Amino acid sequence: MEKRVVLTRDDSGGYIRSMAESPETHAGPANDAVRLTARVSGVVQGVGFRYWTARKADELLLTGTVRNRYDGSVELVAEGSTAHVGRFLDWLNSPRAPGRVENVESDVSPATGEFDEFRIVG
Repeated sequence: MEKRVVLTRDDSGGYIRSMAESPETHAGPANDAVRLTARVSGVVQGVGFRYWTARKADELLLTGTVRNRYDGSVELVAEGSTAHVGRFLDWLNSPRAPGRVENVESDVSPATGEFDEFRIVG
């Protein structure tokens, strides 16, 4: 069985990266880099959500993509250090994110290294 990355909050408010058994296969570099795949729902289209998400990702030195989905949600993939991805996930779940985020479905796995920047793709 393959392993997948799990981010767990520590007592200082940061994140600890650990591995868990997973039936999925993920390729990626053997370092601190992780991949966040998330679907954000609520009032997140038509409010600058993708733009501000891309700016926050740039600020945190993350690479990946963000796009609108036909169901009104926003989908994103972000790769970077465990700490920066954790801060990004915190931001997505905070009132500081644009619009009105009602739910963030997320999964963290090892980074693939496929991105060289963070882009708005749809």
